Amino acid sequence: MAKPAIITVDDDPQVLDAVQRDLRARYAADYRIVAAPSGPQALEALRSLKQRGDEVALIVADQRMPEMTGTEFLLAAAPVYPSARTVLLTAYADTDAAIQAINEVGLDHYLLKPWSPPEDRLYPVVDDLLADWQANTEAPFDGIRVLGTTWSPATHDAKDFLARNQIPYRFLDIERDADAAAVIAAAGDAPLPLVLFADGTSLSSPDRRTLAARVGLHTEAAASFYDLIVVGAGPAGLASGLYGASEGLRTVVIERDATGGQAGTSSRIENYLGFPKGIAGSDLARRAAIQAQRLGAEIITAGEVVAVRVEDQVKFVALGDGTELSGRAVVLATGMTTRTLDVPGYADYLGAGVYYGAAVTEATTYRDQPVFVIGGANSAGQGAMMLSRFCSQVTLVVRGPSLEEKMSTYLIEQIRHTPNIEVLVDTKVAGVTGAGKRMEKILLDRSGISAGRPAAAVFIFVGAVPHTDMVKGLIELNPQGFILTGPDIPGELWSLERDPFLMETSVPGIFAAGDVRHGVVRRVASAVGQGSVCVSFVHQYLATV
Repeated sequence: MAKPAIITVDDDPQVLDAVQRDLRARYAADYRIVAAPSGPQALEALRSLKQRGDEVALIVADQRMPEMTGTEFLLAAAPVYPSARTVLLTAYADTDAAIQAINEVGLDHYLLKPWSPPEDRLYPVVDDLLADWQANTEAPFDGIRVLGTTWSPATHDAKDFLARNQIPYRFLDIERDADAAAVIAAAGDAPLPLVLFADGTSLSSPDRRTLAARVGLHTEAAASFYDLIVVGAGPAGLASGLYGASEGLRTVVIERDATGGQAGTSSRIENYLGFPKGIAGSDLARRAAIQAQRLGAEIITAGEVVAVRVEDQVKFVALGDGTELSGRAVVLATGMTTRTLDVPGYADYLGAGVYYGAAVTEATTYRDQPVFVIGGANSAGQGAMMLSRFCSQVTLVVRGPSLEEKMSTYLIEQIRHTPNIEVLVDTKVAGVTGAGKRMEKILLDRSGISAGRPAAAVFIFVGAVPHTDMVKGLIELNPQGFILTGPDIPGELWSLERDPFLMETSVPGIFAAGDVRHGVVRRVASAVGQGSVCVSFVHQYLATV
């Protein structure tokens, strides 16, 4: 198969030659560099590549071209290669054009000319865009196959784990695919899901740790003792791991599910500084994890921390598989767990029509069907926007009187301008019903009047509870289970003469960062800031022991 192409178009021969030269110098081994002197000629090249079945990873277009501006060309190119990443070459005076391209084309990046030296101003941009393209583009498939049914909770869990860890796979529904059903029968009706690998091996109904190890994720610690143990790999935990490792601490980050935490499940984060187009939570998590590992942090996936204890000044972290790590300091960045609801029918269809969280994995499953999103905060709004791209109708069910109470303005405006999203305020869910294993209807309560509506699936975003079970009885929590830190710790519960550091818990040397802390602003940027600042307090603590 031919190498993916990078297309560059510019009417200025000198600029076109410079772009070709710099791109070929770095990317020729893995990509074809295709150049065109005008927008129409570049479109002809794109259509030719499409007819041959070739991939285009990146398009670099100059804005100021006489026959067709860069923005006009990218608008015309988008239907041909919608997944290609895009760069607009602009002059300093073209900022408005770049913003227009972001809004109209979904431009990924605009690059001011000149970009010399390319090592500083061109290659880092292109490296990121190509990595994003590779992570989000379905390649010719010869990898993992998940055989199961749409209505199997265990199948959903396996698909969700692979998707959240950005492991490519293909799902085959044995109720619709005769060949897949034959494979299951030949396997002796093995418990679902059956996960098939390219080398011919398989796993039947694997737990997350087994599946993680089999797909190449890091599931075991390289050492038994660390300077810093970070529990949780959401934005706060990844930031702590990154800064801890970069500042010379032997650091391990332990995550039970997938890097990114709740933020990693967001279909698009629009208000994170430095990403004018917004960024998918999974992509932000992937970049952060790679950065932390590059700087020396060790990340363990599918590691369930079940208990934390202290002996003298050494901290011990026990994992669900029976192993135990020890360290000089611990940062708890465990975040929050989606709150479950006690509503009739929810438990019966959990993972088979009822889902907690975004469940990007299941979006295409309910293509052209009506679904309901429960919740009124940003996570619910982002989930509704994502589902609206696939489902015939998305109904957002909000207990409160308006979206303005908890949702960001930019997201409210997007929802209002999306024709297949309906918003119901002052509404509660009374239950879900179905026939057998298939959920069919949701019961809504408005002003004391209950009514049923057809529903293929329900996605629940009704708040969260802090994930602190592993430290109950060890450190001080507030009545809701959030961790008390710094000045919030009652004086009689603090054992040292010095005051606790700002993010230190009631146990010296154990710190907390992110959503799990009491009284913090729960935003991705806030969590990243806390995770990075927390490491400075870790250093101060280590200097005293």
